[in-house]
Amino acid sequence: MKYSAISTFYFIVGLICIILLDHSIFWPGFVAKALIIPVLMILFFVNINPLTDRLHLFMIAGFLFSWAGDVVLEISKNNNNLFIVGLVCFLLAHIMYLTVFFLTPGKNSILNNRIYLLIPVLIYGVILVSFLYADLAGMRLPVILYTIVILSMLAGAINRIEKVKKVSYSLVLAGAILFVISDSVIAYNKFVHQFDTSGIVIMSTYVIAQYLIVAGYIIQFKPDAGR
Repeated sequence: MKYSAISTFYFIVGLICIILLDHSIFWPGFVAKALIIPVLMILFFVNINPLTDRLHLFMIAGFLFSWAGDVVLEISKNNNNLFIVGLVCFLLAHIMYLTVFFLTPGKNSILNNRIYLLIPVLIYGVILVSFLYADLAGMRLPVILYTIVILSMLAGAINRIEKVKKVSYSLVLAGAILFVISDSVIAYNKFVHQFDTSGIVIMSTYVIAQYLIVAGYIIQFKPDAGR
């Protein structure tokens, strides 16, 4: 019951955040966005124990960097100089997540015998950077670095194959894919062309992505979660 109640509250907060994206008053939208990760952390804390496990600590660090990124990027709407700071926060969040994914216990590794699974990831990365490159100017190096990290996070999610139960694997992989989509839209909207529904696309994919990653991770350690 706690799982369902917290999950419902999480999506309510996310929906409120999306509704308030274009609100003329800054604070309501800021507060809603700043609450997304804390609510997700409550879901995590209620279902994961002990929290001192190495993988759990990396996940918590990922949450904290994600939260910092949410706050900074929201503020950066009125201060473009802070955009790079928000980018670094999410860069660190992805590093925490990819560390968790690659450290998932298990003998099999896509880097050893299933490296072909990474071909779609590499193709997507090349297409994304090629598409953005001409418009990046002085941001080329940071964006390329960020792209490498987030695609490594996706590769880490793929690397969990056969190491965890199918439900856990599928949820985390879906979350990682949505995270890549969300960040790709941010890059397109920031550097190539701004479009009216970008905020809705970015936040909806982001909210779902974070939830799926956490839900899949919880099921890895607590298979009956949410039932």
